Amino acid sequence: MALSTEKLLARNLAELRRYLLDRELPVPDGFLQALEHDPRNGARQLALLIRKRRLRNRREGQRLRHLLRFELDLWQQGLHLIAGVDEAGMAPLAGPVVAAAVILPCHYKLRGLNDSKKILDAQRRDELAVQIKNDAVCWSAGRAEVREIDTLNIYHAGLLAMKRAVEGLVPQPEYLLVDARTIPHCTCPQRGIVHGDALSASIAAASIIAKTTRDAHMLEMDRMYAGYGFASHKGYPTLEHLQALKAHGPLPIHRRSFAPVRQALGLNPIQGELFDQPMTEATNAAK
Repeated sequence: MALSTEKLLARNLAELRRYLLDRELPVPDGFLQALEHDPRNGARQLALLIRKRRLRNRREGQRLRHLLRFELDLWQQGLHLIAGVDEAGMAPLAGPVVAAAVILPCHYKLRGLNDSKKILDAQRRDELAVQIKNDAVCWSAGRAEVREIDTLNIYHAGLLAMKRAVEGLVPQPEYLLVDARTIPHCTCPQRGIVHGDALSASIAAASIIAKTTRDAHMLEMDRMYAGYGFASHKGYPTLEHLQALKAHGPLPIHRRSFAPVRQALGLNPIQGELFDQPMTEATNAAK
């Protein structure tokens, strides 16, 4: 229950900070103006912090509304089961490529929802993934294994993982929003959106689930294969990973169609990585 302006003003500044900032409880009408005219410097500073929080919240609300623009267009057409689809793990030298498909409730907004690559804190990604899974109409993860990557190539293996993720949804979607491409042999209408994980709430949600699902798998691989550093780089071609590959040799989970792995085996390259990314980008993707 919100306190009145009079009761709030009777509290000391430390209590007010806990009540209004740490707990982010509502500020009653007139209270902010009263703080701004309070003779105490701490009270005026608190008022400034509250205004900054309001501005952040307003900007976040606008960002989240903008993130729903593709979904809103489809909802207005009478479609409700809209699935976002994305993958994680195209560039690593080891492990599967994992895709996720998510159907969010209509007009769904989750503070902090964004492209998984922009959420650098792993704990925050995990928290968002749990919340998305709890709130979603349904969600599914699919993957393509290393042998399929080596047989099909990484691009088509990524599409296969996406197709499997979509097939795992119950109920099945009425429309797909897919990051950057479209999924072959899929009967559902779909739209590929370049940079979709930063432009669509549904694709952003899928990117978070795909990323956290794959990261959890690579943590299991780290426990199984000590000395390669999978817990830190998740299979991406970081300097640490390349040094371990050279020192210890490839594992069964290494993609033998990728040039650095073939080089470690003394073989000629047949398939380079999909993305020729600098070492710093690979390091960032592993976080």
